[in-house]
Amino acid sequence: MADVRTDRDVITYREAVAEGIAREMRRDPAVVCLGEDIGEAGGVFKTTVGLREEFGPERVWDTPISEQAIVGAAMGAAMTGMRPVAEIMFSDFLACCWDYLANEIPKVRYMTGGQVTVPLVVRTANGGGLGFGAQHSQATENWALTVPGLKIAAPATPADVIGMMAAAIRSDDPVVFFEHKGLLASKGAPAPPDHVVELGRATVVREGSDVTLVALAAMVPLALRAAELLADEGIDAEVVDLRCLVPLDVATVLASLGRTSRLVTVEENPYQGGWGATLVSVVADEGFGLLDAPVRRVTGECVPLPFADALEEQVIPTVDKVVAAVRRLAAY
Repeated sequence: MADVRTDRDVITYREAVAEGIAREMRRDPAVVCLGEDIGEAGGVFKTTVGLREEFGPERVWDTPISEQAIVGAAMGAAMTGMRPVAEIMFSDFLACCWDYLANEIPKVRYMTGGQVTVPLVVRTANGGGLGFGAQHSQATENWALTVPGLKIAAPATPADVIGMMAAAIRSDDPVVFFEHKGLLASKGAPAPPDHVVELGRATVVREGSDVTLVALAAMVPLALRAAELLADEGIDAEVVDLRCLVPLDVATVLASLGRTSRLVTVEENPYQGGWGATLVSVVADEGFGLLDAPVRRVTGECVPLPFADALEEQVIPTVDKVVAAVRRLAAY
């Protein structure tokens, strides 16, 4: 599998997933991949194309259709010295292996007094906006957020996919790596050689002075589009890409609030239990004095996701919803 950097000025998000995994497999023979249709088929979303050809069936394992079997086998492999990268096809299906993900994997290191680690990455396709219906469209990163012991990564750009994949695979703690389905065809600059993005480091992707928009994964380009429209109205929005929920980079958010004094979170999770609620509560505890207006959250609605495109758009965040929320806040 050739490094895509050698002949391309841009790389797609889906290509970046395969490239990020391949770089770590070349670097460390303990890294293996397992999941449904990830080998011969190259993944249902074509995010593992070329891995089987380069690394062979000894390191890229096609599995039966059993999330419990995939994650259970990956857990055992990680406990015995391998660094497995396990794919759960849709993040909705994390519910099928929730006992391993919530009760076993994140607790091994603690319960063995650090004698056993679980250096495991669980990759999964996350989020809506593509009309996949109620059982295949959920943004479930807030599920994992409720479980102490799991790191949570959700990159928004191809370069971050590669850099964060490297950090995730090298982590001695388990990482749930959310790849947004709506971003798979998006393009961006390729990552340089040996690119690593430390987990838990947010980044300011657009500077501004009037309001801070904090977003994750597919909500980042959405927030950027909203910021461009707001700029035409004289509202200067700063956009922060969280990149990770655990570790959570509150410092970058507070620093941004120090410049803008207003906060809007843009999240695909439902309002009830979304990650923005956690971030807002921390801001209230640690940065209340920085705020000149109430905090606003633009979120998904608390309903199952519709199949019809026109209905799904009513349920998930849109550029227009973000623009409207910021207008109201700017006028406060």
